Amino acid sequence: MAVGSKCRSCEAARKACFIAIFEWSTTVKSSAHSHLTDLQLSAFERRPQSNDVEGLSYSVDCGLALALRPWPSPQKFTVRPVVIMPQRASSYFHLHLVSDATGETLTTVARAATAQYTKVSAVEHVYPLVRTQKQLDRVLAEIEESPGIVLYTLLDDELLQRLESHCRELSLPCLSILGPVLQLLQSYLGAETSHRVGAQHTLNADYFKRIDALNYTMLHDDGQHLEDLEDADVVLVGVSRTSKTPTSIYLANRGVKTGNVPVVPGVEVSRHVEELSRPLVVGLYASPERIVQIRQNRLLGLRAHHDGDQYIDRKAVAEEVAFSRKLCARHNWPSIDVTRRSIEETAAAVMSFLAERRRQPVA
Repeated sequence: MAVGSKCRSCEAARKACFIAIFEWSTTVKSSAHSHLTDLQLSAFERRPQSNDVEGLSYSVDCGLALALRPWPSPQKFTVRPVVIMPQRASSYFHLHLVSDATGETLTTVARAATAQYTKVSAVEHVYPLVRTQKQLDRVLAEIEESPGIVLYTLLDDELLQRLESHCRELSLPCLSILGPVLQLLQSYLGAETSHRVGAQHTLNADYFKRIDALNYTMLHDDGQHLEDLEDADVVLVGVSRTSKTPTSIYLANRGVKTGNVPVVPGVEVSRHVEELSRPLVVGLYASPERIVQIRQNRLLGLRAHHDGDQYIDRKAVAEEVAFSRKLCARHNWPSIDVTRRSIEETAAAVMSFLAERRRQPVA
């Protein structure tokens, strides 16, 4: 009896210890993941283990990594199981972009995402203006011929349901780029979408403003018509091969009237430029090595070889850059180093300067 009583006491002690450990682990887990939604926590607890087989799949609210609690979720949009695919041996994959408008939004988002994967290249198949079943037939045929990821911006329910159904049959990932955003807006605003295809491409005041800006920019490229630069929003100055013209055109497409003026060492800048008051004047410069490289490539493209030309002399180019930067400093013009910047990044920096200037009170 004594032995039996002792065994029962030991069993009770083990149970008490187990309960204490369980309650402690529950408290720790709750505090560690208090920022996660119940659904995210459930997905976290069902994460793949080391002994899971390849190709394990499970459903979560979204296919992204766990994050802080988001804005209260809108009505549920179509989601699919997130499949853990085996690592691809190929260096490329097919990316199908299906849009009922121009496809610019879709292409921009897709390229921003694929740029994060440097070891593989996306073979883009872009299908703009897909608005009928016949047009969708061609798209589905090409998707079947070259299987890959399918991203779309379709508003017609019949078209998008057929596209999604076809992708399910082929076991291909398919995602609406605008769907989650539209439903978030619908949830927050409490209003239905208009379902207008290409609603952002309308002949309104902003559209004609961009056209006027493009006309103005082309007319005032490379130092032309300096006498009416005062009408510009932005004037870019810099030595040759600092991306003044393409940056001007990009800004014009955003509705910004832009002129650009070349800076040449030993040649005084026109008084029309130095006396500007309304436009924002921005200097563009790059490292001498970068400018020499671009100029050499340009000469090769033109099949013009000038070995002793100051145009590609490293020391001469360095003097040009120094002259340009001193000019900007003397007039208190902001400057941007475009050595490793894309046209889009340079234009974004200019737009930031312009927005800051417009926020300042008028003297």
